Amino acid sequence: MSKGADLSALRIAITGGARGIGLATATRLSRAGAEVVIGDRDLDVAKEAAAGLGIEALPLNVATPGSWRSFAAAAGPLDVLVNNAGIMPVGEVVKESDEVTRAILSVNLLGVITGTKTIAPGMIERGRGHIVNVASGVGRVAVPGGATYAASKFGVVGFTEATRAELAPHGVDVSMVLPTVVQTELAAGVSQARFVKPVTAEDVAAAIEAVIRNPRPETWVPRWTQGMVRGTQLLPRRVQEAISRAFHADAILTSADIAARADYERRVRP
Repeated sequence: MSKGADLSALRIAITGGARGIGLATATRLSRAGAEVVIGDRDLDVAKEAAAGLGIEALPLNVATPGSWRSFAAAAGPLDVLVNNAGIMPVGEVVKESDEVTRAILSVNLLGVITGTKTIAPGMIERGRGHIVNVASGVGRVAVPGGATYAASKFGVVGFTEATRAELAPHGVDVSMVLPTVVQTELAAGVSQARFVKPVTAEDVAAAIEAVIRNPRPETWVPRWTQGMVRGTQLLPRRVQEAISRAFHADAILTSADIAARADYERRVRP
């Protein structure tokens, strides 16, 4: 993808586009002139959202290869794929059911891998394209209370790094966006780390737009947290843990308000 890409010339697909970051991104990109198609397993919600924006909504269960193939056929050639769909059930890993573990990995990690394997060949054939993976700050710095979620996002980070190197010779960019806690339904009842300004879905959407316009390997939201994390990881482990406690980062998931998350947890758990 060329630097300073003209969004009005791009066809962009966004997974998990019915709500949260996906919907905010679809709204921002469509208003900037891009041709946007959203994919979501909650098709009724996606269609309602799409109707308000004048864009296209298609059924997509990112955990299913067959669904990806149907989505790709219906969406047609894509210039950009934003792998955004994700779920975050929280709780202690030893109490997590096997079904929940599989669901998290299937949506958050296998969904990104399968989506890339489905869409990237067309980009390679055309000699251009851009894949943007929405990971998480937890994909670089794990926190208790969401071990499988962290594993899935660590996986997305590693997959992004590897595919960037694989696809670059074919003219295809691969980027990742790593938000901290975002004020969406996924983070209902989850507290923000101390000293970190709350992040909105619109903030992440703005970062995704910036990455599409000018591809870069890794973008954090807020951006300053990337430098802090990199610096902290150079320190001894006991110092890292002390900093985590000072920022309350070690408790953002373990102290989550379960009552406030009840509706979300019911919707995303198998």
